[in-house]
Amino acid sequence: MNTILQINRLTKRFGALTAVDNLSFTIEKGNVYGILGPNGSGKSTTLGMVLNVVNKTSGDFQWFNGNETTHDALKKVGAIIERPNFYPYMTAMQNLNLVCKIKNVKNAKIEEKLEIVGLLDRKNSKFSTFSLGMKQRLAIASALLNDPEILILDEPTNGLD
Repeated sequence: MNTILQINRLTKRFGALTAVDNLSFTIEKGNVYGILGPNGSGKSTTLGMVLNVVNKTSGDFQWFNGNETTHDALKKVGAIIERPNFYPYMTAMQNLNLVCKIKNVKNAKIEEKLEIVGLLDRKNSKFSTFSLGMKQRLAIASALLNDPEILILDEPTNGLD
């Protein structure tokens, strides 16, 4: 099997609070994984560290057998961390066009991804008019834009029917 992500003794401390303590595991291609635990147990913090949005205190992780820098590896990752965050005054299309620019991917797949998540008919609606479930579905469409090799979803069913 191909290793997608390997985490070795990853730790995150916020002052005296240890949010993640010497966590180690491996993600192999072709499998589905879940991280379960109560609120405040470090699930989102762990995902934030491997996605380079939270600095680790110690430990290490490698994407794709360590053959790429984290920056390059993250181009193959689709992710939603916590709650969807888009510009409220922009439409779904405008927000996804911006995501395409940030991810350096062609915007030709926007309508395809909106169709997958059931939002194609709302492509010209402002994000501020979306329900929580619609916002979550737009975030899923955003995570799929680069046809990722791995999809990381933090609380993916939050607000979905």
